[in-house]
Amino acid sequence: MGDLQSISVPLWIMAVVSVFQALLLIGMGVAGYLVYTRVMTLVNDLETRQIAPIREKVDAILTDVQGITARVHQQTERVDHAIAGTIDRVDDTAARVRAGVHDKVSQAAGVMRGVRAVIMTLLHKESHA
Repeated sequence: MGDLQSISVPLWIMAVVSVFQALLLIGMGVAGYLVYTRVMTLVNDLETRQIAPIREKVDAILTDVQGITARVHQQTERVDHAIAGTIDRVDDTAARVRAGVHDKVSQAAGVMRGVRAVIMTLLHKESHA
C-alpha cells in the first residue's frame, strides 16, 4: 500500500498540471480571439476613416487622367491628320513647281538651241561666201 500512495501523489501533480495547461491554452485561445477582434475592428475603422477617402480621391484623379488622355489622343490624331494633309499639299506643290520649271527651262533651252542654230547657219553661210 505504501507503494500505491507514493505513486498516486505524482499522478495527482501531473493531473493538476495538465488541468492548468488546458486552462492556459483555453485562456490563450480566448486572448488570441480578443486580440484578433480588436485588430479587425481597428483595421475596419482605419479603412473607413483613412483609406476610403483616399481611394475616392484616387478614383477621381484616375477619371480625370482618363479624360485628359482621351482628349490628348483626339488632338494627336487631329495634328497627325493636319500634318499629313500639309505634307501632301507641299509634295503636290513641289511637283507642280518642278513641272513648271522643267517646262520653262525646256522652252528656254529650245529657244537657245534655235538661236544657236540660226547663228551657226549664218556663220556657216558667211564662211562659204
